[in-house]
Amino acid sequence: MVAVTAFYAGLLTLLILGLSGRVIAARRAMGVSLSDGDDVGLRRRIRAHGNATEYVPIALLLLALLELQQTPVAILHVFGATLFVGRVLHAAALSNTKPWPLGRIAGMGLTLIVLFAMAITAILVSVF
Repeated sequence: MVAVTAFYAGLLTLLILGLSGRVIAARRAMGVSLSDGDDVGLRRRIRAHGNATEYVPIALLLLALLELQQTPVAILHVFGATLFVGRVLHAAALSNTKPWPLGRIAGMGLTLIVLFAMAITAILVSVF
């Protein structure tokens, strides 16, 4: 019923689990059980995980709604793949201890562009 969404939900869940694992590993290595221990590297990892959990749910909801509205599969894959690439770029750039501004900008740009495109598509599909 929503096979395309399920595919990207699976990929993005693996990404979020990987980001979570990086936070857990850093906390264990530093002996920090809560928060960031005032460590910039750990803080970056926490924000990379948090940022993904802030943007991914609404994007997957939009993707699922578009799929239920029978949006062509090719368009769904363009949306899903763009979202995934954007999230990977952003996570890699933000969670790295050495800042990578271009990756962060590209990742957020792709994420925001695809969210905007899916929102407009959802509106148009619902109205017409």
